[in-house]
Amino acid sequence: MGFRDYSEGVRMWELARSWVEGWAVSRRVARPVDEPWGLSVQVGLPEQAVRHVLLDADAGTARGLVGAVTEPATCIKGFLEPEVMEPWFPAEWEPLDPGFLMAVDLRPAVVRAPDGYTVGAETSGGVVSVRVLAPGGELAARGQIGLAGAACVFDQIITEKAHRRLGLGTLVMGALTAAAVDNGAAAGTLGATVQGRALYETLGWKVLAPLTGFTRTPVGP
Repeated sequence: MGFRDYSEGVRMWELARSWVEGWAVSRRVARPVDEPWGLSVQVGLPEQAVRHVLLDADAGTARGLVGAVTEPATCIKGFLEPEVMEPWFPAEWEPLDPGFLMAVDLRPAVVRAPDGYTVGAETSGGVVSVRVLAPGGELAARGQIGLAGAACVFDQIITEKAHRRLGLGTLVMGALTAAAVDNGAAAGTLGATVQGRALYETLGWKVLAPLTGFTRTPVGP
């Protein structure tokens, strides 16, 4: 599937699979189901009813999946460049913003909050949520991890616009890393946007593969 080297003894598709499984935990949806092309997740949202992730699918298998999909708001993601996957999808499929699958060996580090900011964490159902509050009590930044065995998924890392450029993204990632290690995770994975990739690379994360997606839109009258 074109994965880049990450660390010796860890197969890339295993990290990719862990990303799907941890994402499902983080979003509190049904466990992924094995399929010939990879994994399927019943998401159940209006904008994304089902997510199929191609783990080990050749072009023929992928095209067969695309041709069999009839449900609107179905998402298909794969770890290939957009120009490779685009020919598989007819006009009723819209491309999603490009992304990257990233991973890191987890090593906790001390990260201090700016003066007046406070950090809190809570765990529920395999999800650890971190919230950073501003001096006035409003939410400044947040993020969460979905725990999936030896690997975990970092998800929904957000810094509110009024509180950017203060290192809060790094603070959230540090707090989540500490929580992940406390829960026995040795590796972290995430799906990064183009903008988010820059932050994660400064923290030691590595790009494993492109993360390309398409969503089937409703057919008009």
